[in-house]
Amino acid sequence: MTRADVTIVDYGVGNLGSLRNALAKVGRTADITGDPDAVAVAERIILPGVGAFDRAVGRLSETGLAEAITAAAKTGTPLAGVCLGMQLLLDGSDEGALPGLGLIAGKATRFPATIDGHRLLVPHMGWSSAVAAKPSRLAPALSDGGRFYFVHSYAVDADEADDVLTWTDYGRRYASSVERDNVLGIQFHPEKSHRYGLAILRDFAGSSH
Repeated sequence: MTRADVTIVDYGVGNLGSLRNALAKVGRTADITGDPDAVAVAERIILPGVGAFDRAVGRLSETGLAEAITAAAKTGTPLAGVCLGMQLLLDGSDEGALPGLGLIAGKATRFPATIDGHRLLVPHMGWSSAVAAKPSRLAPALSDGGRFYFVHSYAVDADEADDVLTWTDYGRRYASSVERDNVLGIQFHPEKSHRYGLAILRDFAGSSH
């Protein structure tokens, strides 16, 4: 039996069908599974997510998926965390008390309520530019930056500048995507970002180990 190009992790958090449909648009196959054994043997893994950090971490831990994802990443399987999934790759988040997966050094912090005396609308919702900081191996389309669709209240601060793929400004500068070896984090929604987002999904789903 041929394995799908990508395995999307189902832990009850996120709209998984839209990601699978977006991958299909670029000719890539995707399985959706909550089975840690299936994740362990996946060709490539996408960890999606929306909602609260601690609830997501709790679900991953309870189901054995956290261990499967971490083990796969440490053996070189390409892993992409999307939206909350990106924040789960980190050491933690101001939103919760539980630790993240610890695959990318850093933390997610809430956007400030005001900037220079002006109210900042939170969540950050809509289209924003991402400015490339370095070339990407897992998603070469990101090497040129682009405009992407965001919905988030917490932003990633990477401990290591070398891990930052793109920077975005919304009230302050933050890492809108990160990459370390075979691990990629994307804050925006590629499935909602038209051709820019589809190019990233196509790249990731066709990338080699």
